Formats: sequence, C-alpha cells, structure tokens
Amino acid sequence: MPDQNSIISEQLDNRKRLPVVIQVVGYKKTGKTTMVCRLTELLKQAGFTVGTIKHDAHEFEMDKPATDTWLHQSAGADVTAIVSSTRTAILKKKPDSLEALLSGMDSCHYVIVEGFKQADYPKLVMLRREEDASLVLALSNPLAFIIWPNWPADGPLAEVLETTRLSSVPRFSRDDHASILAFIQQSLAYGHKSPLAFDPPHGAC
Repeated sequence: MPDQNSIISEQLDNRKRLPVVIQVVGYKKTGKTTMVCRLTELLKQAGFTVGTIKHDAHEFEMDKPATDTWLHQSAGADVTAIVSSTRTAILKKKPDSLEALLSGMDSCHYVIVEGFKQADYPKLVMLRREEDASLVLALSNPLAFIIWPNWPADGPLAEVLETTRLSSVPRFSRDDHASILAFIQQSLAYGHKSPLAFDPPHGAC
C-alpha cells in the first residue's frame, strides 16, 4: 500500500479528475457537522480543494428581508445570483438533486456531503445511541462506522454491527479525525466503489 505522502501527491496531480465524494450521515446530534468541519480543515491543511454540501430537513433562510436579493426573489425571480469581490451565492426556488450539486463542484479534489442518506456514495456513519441501529440497517455503502465514547456496546446496535454484512466495516473513535481521513484517502483513492473516486496511480496495488 502506498504511503500517505504518495497518496497526497498523486491526488494533487489529478486536478482534472472528478472529486472523491464522501457522505457523513447520522441522526440528529451525532456530530455530523463537526466531522465535516474537521475533515475539511485537515484536507485544506494538506493542500486539497474541498466542497461541502448540506441537506437541510427544515426550510433554511440565507437571505434577509429588504435586501436587494430578497427583493429580487420576492419579485418572482426563479434564480438570483449575487457576486462580491470574495464570494458568489446563487438562490433558487427549487431544490437541486445531489448529482446536480456535485456537478458544480467538479473542480474540487474532495466533496463532503452531510446528509442525503438515500444516496449511494461511501458513508461515514455516526453512531451514538441504540436507536441508530435502524439507520445502520437502512443505509447503503457504509465506508466506516464512527463511534461515540461510551456508546452502547452490548445492546441492539452492537448486535447489528456484528451481522455478517457489517462486521467487516471498520470502526473509528469519533475524535480520531486523522485516522479517519487517512482511511478515507487510502480507501477512496485506491479503488473503492465510489462512483466519483480518483483512479489509482499506475502500478498501484
């Protein structure tokens, strides 16, 4: 297996490839946003470009009444864009699919998706409580289970994780972000079934 430096070097050389996509999924208050932020910070420190996508179960608001963009939308605009010297934002009156959002991030090395449980990209599954067992059984393509300290190690959740289908899925402590990222890079950059994974370098095992 190539060392971590060669993985980073190879991925940085593949700027024209589609990004590696990783999902972070879990029920409420399981640390999804914290995990997305820590992985993003580590990837940026290593020199990668990173996109993030958040699925919101509520009606979020990114605009304020009486601003110019709010007035544009109130007037009936279907799509409104605003650009400054440092940022760009686009507001639409309809939800985009995950695939449409990903297509706008094809210049990134990595895209980290928070939520979209029904999608089929490799997933970090955040586990904290017994009721998380139902989530584990419903998900496709788990890459790793992220375990909280003092998680219920002898109840229904533990039993689900020991089933034949899931017993080989790696587990990591919630706070071991460096090890989680190293595992993501080795798994997804070297042939994991992610539909948007980097190709392995020539001669890699």
